[in-house]
Amino acid sequence: MSGPLSGIRVLDLSRVLAGPYCTALLADLGAEVIKLEPPAGDDYRHIGPFKDGESALFTLNNRGKKSVVLDLKKPEDLELAEALAARVDVVVENFRPGVAARLGLGAVTLREANPRLVYCSISGFGQDGPFKDLPAYDLVVQAMSGLMAATGEEGGAPLKAGESIADLVAGLFASWSIMAALVRRNATGQGATLDVAMYDALFSMLTTSHAQYFYGGVLPARVGNRHPLSTPFGCFGTSDGQVVIAVLNGGQFERLAGLIGKPEIADDPRFASDSSRTGHEPALRTLIEDWSGRLTTQEAVAALSAHGLPAAPILDIAEAAANEHALMRGLVSRLAHPLLGQAPVVGQPVRFDGEKPVAATAAPRLGGDRETVLKEFGLEARHAD
Repeated sequence: MSGPLSGIRVLDLSRVLAGPYCTALLADLGAEVIKLEPPAGDDYRHIGPFKDGESALFTLNNRGKKSVVLDLKKPEDLELAEALAARVDVVVENFRPGVAARLGLGAVTLREANPRLVYCSISGFGQDGPFKDLPAYDLVVQAMSGLMAATGEEGGAPLKAGESIADLVAGLFASWSIMAALVRRNATGQGATLDVAMYDALFSMLTTSHAQYFYGGVLPARVGNRHPLSTPFGCFGTSDGQVVIAVLNGGQFERLAGLIGKPEIADDPRFASDSSRTGHEPALRTLIEDWSGRLTTQEAVAALSAHGLPAAPILDIAEAAANEHALMRGLVSRLAHPLLGQAPVVGQPVRFDGEKPVAATAAPRLGGDRETVLKEFGLEARHAD
């Protein structure tokens, strides 16, 4: 399968996570991604964990790319970057706002030379506005977006998510916007300038908090692993751990009441609706855990599933990667790597006509593709080493 983005060329000026994640998704779909790196390489090449001297984070997020080393402080290397930008469909950068323009690689300059270019900038707070110069680390964005304030144990302190979710969401929206812009370009011939802010991207995902604040007039409270608006919808203790139970409607609750040996609570006014059950969550939790606490997690999941009630164990990453679903769906791929042999990667998850596209090659060696790229772009004579 050649991939739906076969024939699209991407010049990747980004580093660390949001930009490289975006361009890795594009590489999965068949785009040719040329990664420009400084002489020391992408910062992620130097961040652990390492295997055989190779950064796992770099390997995972730079699959399917070609690496060309350029020192943009040198006029001849800057000229080469400009020449490459004139020959691609997409440029992705995540410099601090204003840096690309000062280098001569900003959207205005590159799109003037290449009007069909789709130019995507990813930053913490966007290319303009009062926050644009603030540091753009994932933790900063999680703290300022409203996510941390609504995350944590009931009565406890705010907590960050267990992943760099602001970076990843921004990268996902960047890839989505690039593909939308390419569709428009193919119809009109005009490229686009895209401004993706991590803050905006993460804020847009907080739909439960939006519902509570904009429509309910209340600030979201931290409620631990239970849902703030629906009950019973969370984690419940078992004899050997916890089981996740997700009950949303009256029919499901009636079946749950019968299963736990308390059919009468289906008619209890305290539990008559989703909102009233949420208002009386502690009492309902006690009734459910009186039942689940006598069972193992596996027994509880089996009993709930047999009654058509959504339930699950809590899996760690090893279990999530190795179960029959993950194996059948091919969630983890292995790509040939010059040092690692076979490098595990987790590509984009969507199946196209029954197939899951994933990048054809592993992450590149630093600067290992310069000669190949220059020859392909017709620049080898003008920019020989």
